[in-house]
Amino acid sequence: MFGVNKVMRDLADGFAKQGYVVVCPDLFWRQEPGIQLTDQTETEWARAFELYKGFDEAKGVDDLLATLAHLRGVKGCSGKVGSVGYCLGGKLAYLMATRSDTDANVGYYGVGIEAGLGEAARIKKPLMLHIAVEDEYCPKPSQRKIAEALGKLPTVTLHSYDRMDHAFARVGGQHYDAAPAQLANDRTAQFFKQHLS
Repeated sequence: MFGVNKVMRDLADGFAKQGYVVVCPDLFWRQEPGIQLTDQTETEWARAFELYKGFDEAKGVDDLLATLAHLRGVKGCSGKVGSVGYCLGGKLAYLMATRSDTDANVGYYGVGIEAGLGEAARIKKPLMLHIAVEDEYCPKPSQRKIAEALGKLPTVTLHSYDRMDHAFARVGGQHYDAAPAQLANDRTAQFFKQHLS
């Protein structure tokens, strides 16, 4: 929810180094194209929440579907495409699993997934969710709903990280924790290798 900032560009570069063709779409282009915020000041947090609250989820998914179609036609793309998202992007990765034909989707500490669980039956391709047990934005009752709705689906893998708070994998963030972040990232890398190769 901070825009295509340095953190997102570094993540994209990391996936590119793993051999993938990568696109990092500007989710807020309808509100403020090119915005780049950090999590380092209260003013930036406030602006990020304004953008988040003003985000049209359905149009955002439409933009991601257009990105998916574009990416499949990019030279070097095998045709198999995955999505990965963090926070708001974590929910969008879930929605890509329910509303698109992406080949694999990964969500990190997705916010609001519990509100979209009515779509769970549409998941046909692999989905992995990384859940921070102490996530203030996805409290334990929401986590239970997610586990109950998705835990038995054969295409879904859920990983919970004890004592971790929201954004534990965001380098430089307040709750960053290197060991569980590495574990989550390794699981994601293996997941994509398995389903996108």
